[in-house]
Amino acid sequence: MSAALAQRVAEILGRFTGWLETFGEASFDHQSFYAGPFGRRAKGLYHTHRLLGTAAVAPLVFFEAFAPSMRRFFHHPLRFPIADAHYAMGHAFLYQATGNPVCLTRVTQFLDHLTKTRCAGFDEYCWGYPFDWVTRDGVIPKQTPLITTTPYAYEAFLHAVRIADDPQAAIPRDRRDEWKAVLQSIVKHAMRNIKDFKTSAAASSCSYTPFDRGGVVNAAAYRAFLLVSASRLLGDERCWAIAERNVNFVLEAQNPDGSWPYAVDGLRDFVDHFHTCFVMKALAKIHALTGHDGCRAALTKGVDYYRDTLFDAGGLPRPFARAPRLTVYKRELYDCAECINLCLLLRDRFPKLQTTLETVVQEIVDHWVTPAGSFRARRLLLAWDNVPMHRWGQAQMFRSLAYYQLAEGKPSSRMHPDVSQGLAIETSGAR
Repeated sequence: MSAALAQRVAEILGRFTGWLETFGEASFDHQSFYAGPFGRRAKGLYHTHRLLGTAAVAPLVFFEAFAPSMRRFFHHPLRFPIADAHYAMGHAFLYQATGNPVCLTRVTQFLDHLTKTRCAGFDEYCWGYPFDWVTRDGVIPKQTPLITTTPYAYEAFLHAVRIADDPQAAIPRDRRDEWKAVLQSIVKHAMRNIKDFKTSAAASSCSYTPFDRGGVVNAAAYRAFLLVSASRLLGDERCWAIAERNVNFVLEAQNPDGSWPYAVDGLRDFVDHFHTCFVMKALAKIHALTGHDGCRAALTKGVDYYRDTLFDAGGLPRPFARAPRLTVYKRELYDCAECINLCLLLRDRFPKLQTTLETVVQEIVDHWVTPAGSFRARRLLLAWDNVPMHRWGQAQMFRSLAYYQLAEGKPSSRMHPDVSQGLAIETSGAR
């Protein structure tokens, strides 16, 4: 990748951190249209009575496609734990790339906020959404732990602990010990509160929250990576025993063409860009940690499908291979962020992803940065959605570009830090 492009990325990251300091950590969201009383009722009706529900959500879909700033009339800005985790990791990457102590201060600030916003009512550390989330299976109340959110906090604390191992970081030992304790608590939550459901002799899906019946593929992939990582981190074989069945579920859920459905319930069989990235990211990190042959084989098929099906003729991410509904936008910042992240993880094993990486990074720096320094959220049918949404792409793109800056500046850092070796955490009663 050219030095000029790398320099542009560094400049964009500098502008973004300045924007973030001014804008603050609360924002509207992709779900803002549906998080308030009217939106929740409309979406709930859509899931229970399709004809009436379609009429109820039609104005919201219209606003989403043609007047995205209307979100402000349906809900208020929120702060999202998943965004805080991404911002913590992004600033950690920038600290490693630049040595700027301000970045390390920001890491600590975001982690401190995560410790304050854990889900109430649970003994262990875990995180969810700060709004009531209407789904086809009912409403998931705010502050319900999500296995698609909690692993990002795990990665953020793990990354911080690894940085704290470096004496040059000058992080107090009591702060490092605090972060270690949070990691241990997260692992306990993932083992105990997230439930397993046998799907074959060798495989189990897992619940999305502590209260559902499982079947979502990326949920099992997230949990599998967390517990594989924890099995190395804590030396606890129980983590691997649980993780292995989740890994096998993800492998068995892969379609013959190399794709993964969102879920195996026969209803949510759509294939989209960022959920595909979620699954392959987890398998990539598990393979790097374990050399698991099944993960490598699945990734080989998955990468071929991914490049052939989830990109347009210009080499840019398409939202869906098989869409579950009408799509009212052309391109998604979230898809681009996860694409960059996945390519950075896998380009050494699959060199053809280097071209994909270069194409998407160039697209972002050329077209997706607003004059204020934030990122555009979506390319709509006729215009752009420029509403900055921390959870819906801002934090993910910041983290991905910061990871890119570190990897390009220090080739030894190409591998994701969460799959590196050499960290042991003392445990009490872990075995």
